[in-house]
Amino acid sequence: MPSVSTEMSTTIDDVRNMLRKWDKGSTLVRESILRGVVLQCEDKTGPELEERFCDCASLFLARLTAWLRISYLMGTCLDLQLKAITIFISATSGQHFLTEFLEVGGMLTVLEIVGLMTAREPAKTESIRLLSAIANKGRQYKELLCESYGVKLIAECLALSQSEVTQEEARHLLHQLSAGNPRYQSQVYNALVALLSSASSEAQRMAAYTLRLIQPSMGVASPTIVDPVLELLQSLHLEVQFEATELLKTLVSYEDVQHLILMRLVGILKASDDRPVPAALADDDDKAKTQAPLSVHVQQAGAAKVVRVLADKSNDYAGKLIEMRVVPHLLCAMGNTAHKDSQRQSSMALKVFVDKVDAVREQVLSVMEDDFFQKFICNPEELHNSISPAQIDVLVASLNQEAQ
Repeated sequence: MPSVSTEMSTTIDDVRNMLRKWDKGSTLVRESILRGVVLQCEDKTGPELEERFCDCASLFLARLTAWLRISYLMGTCLDLQLKAITIFISATSGQHFLTEFLEVGGMLTVLEIVGLMTAREPAKTESIRLLSAIANKGRQYKELLCESYGVKLIAECLALSQSEVTQEEARHLLHQLSAGNPRYQSQVYNALVALLSSASSEAQRMAAYTLRLIQPSMGVASPTIVDPVLELLQSLHLEVQFEATELLKTLVSYEDVQHLILMRLVGILKASDDRPVPAALADDDDKAKTQAPLSVHVQQAGAAKVVRVLADKSNDYAGKLIEMRVVPHLLCAMGNTAHKDSQRQSSMALKVFVDKVDAVREQVLSVMEDDFFQKFICNPEELHNSISPAQIDVLVASLNQEAQ
């Protein structure tokens, strides 16, 4: 793109020459022009863009939008086209650029690119950034995006994308659409809840993180979110486990779901091995007892950790968990030799209750022998390394005995 001269006649000539080159030029010529525009016009305001294009900025934007609509299925320097358009849409005091772009269906084209399976990741990233620039212009544009099935397309992009950059842009836009947009806040919230069950661990992490940010503005917590969040505790990815724990810490403060969360956590502590025995193993006594899958044990360990965090944080939570028989469930989980971390997390959680409540201390002491109890008190985190088979049997049996 030619540099702008201080003389008005030269500036007009330069811009007209650029527009002629655009109209007659090949893809390579247009790509070169776009690179110049992106390089020279980034972060310019609306008036500065008009000055740069000698009041012909709208003419150039119209050409650029038309080319986008014609060529987006072919992917011709698509990310560069989108980046250039974003400069105009995001320009301060450049509202007319956004109006012109919307009037010719530009936003709908960009939404199609977001949902296009053949579009490359850089193009999807720039598409999301362009939509974010539109949403940033105000509530009416957020509503327009949501009315155009934007939430669904953006959530699907977050779930299916192979690029963390694209996923982060999509996550940011969903968060953006939830703020100051009361008509569609629940739609965004529900889309994020659905993402908790995504096959992508990164999408799960981002959804849980964003829900934690949005939840305070929701006023209430829906019971439908509880089980999807608890299922995240099955993840082998520590960052997903962390976000699930943080989200549960936020949700448990809501009376709508508090009892349900605490009850579910206690139930998870009993990792069940009661599964059908395959016919081929029916006569094999050594194999007849099938083991729960790793995800069940991982979830048990995660639940024990959350229980510890909640009990340590609040005497109220601790008291309610004790009423739900968390102590015998933790003792039973300490006997889960199939998963060392379940034993470790459960032992550490139980120590919190023992330190807080004398009655729990007496209850646990009655289950353990004195030497065993002292080892537990001194180092609960390493106790699983020195438990004998007989002690394991006592711990596992404690749940059934307490129920009788």
